[in-house]
Amino acid sequence: MKPIALLAGFLTALAPSLLSGEATARPRAYIDSDGPGWRCLGPADFSPVNSAPDTWSWSAGGLHCTGQPISVLRTAKEFTNFELVVEWKHLRAAGNSGVFVWTTPASIKRLTAAGRPGLPDGIEVQILDHGFTDEYRRRNPTKAADWFTTNGDIFPVRAKLTPFPPLSPDGSRSFPRRQLSRGAGEWNHYYIRAINGEIRLWVNGEEVSGGTAADPATGFLCLESEGSPIHFRTLRIRELP
Repeated sequence: MKPIALLAGFLTALAPSLLSGEATARPRAYIDSDGPGWRCLGPADFSPVNSAPDTWSWSAGGLHCTGQPISVLRTAKEFTNFELVVEWKHLRAAGNSGVFVWTTPASIKRLTAAGRPGLPDGIEVQILDHGFTDEYRRRNPTKAADWFTTNGDIFPVRAKLTPFPPLSPDGSRSFPRRQLSRGAGEWNHYYIRAINGEIRLWVNGEEVSGGTAADPATGFLCLESEGSPIHFRTLRIRELP
């Protein structure tokens, strides 16, 4: 068969997949957190900080958070280099939560002693429902809703980080490169890799945001309660050298 005929046959065979998007679909990279070195994070791995007694509750299905008051639940130990898998689901529209990485012991001590609502110092991996944008616009009609996204922002909270682009308008946040988060009532998969002051986030199988030169680059991990009920499951970690 002549080369031209071969090429024509190849393009004919490829056409259906091109039309359907199969050939251009990005591969997903869901991390198998059942591999060597991974372990579950359960009730014994967390300590209270400034939440109410009923803010967090464990069951066979995972960890439920009422969202009240604004507060955190921290790990019992500090971590430096690690991989973390978190599956989460907002239980109503406009939900707000997050995972704090490398949270400072001093801020945890301050919040625990005060026993009042508040959030610690560290690097936040945000968990926002898509409805939050409409809710923000409704409550702030004269302000632009362009300083955040609902697909996995990463930013420092009273800490230091050089965010990866694309950036928020003020340059403080790493905005996700793709919009991959699912809405309220659906499960989402976060894979967080934090090594030597660099943090990267995969949302539902694809890397989207991150940053480097974090200071501090060791500390507690925290789950955030911020006004809306959320459910967590598959909390698994693998510590790295």
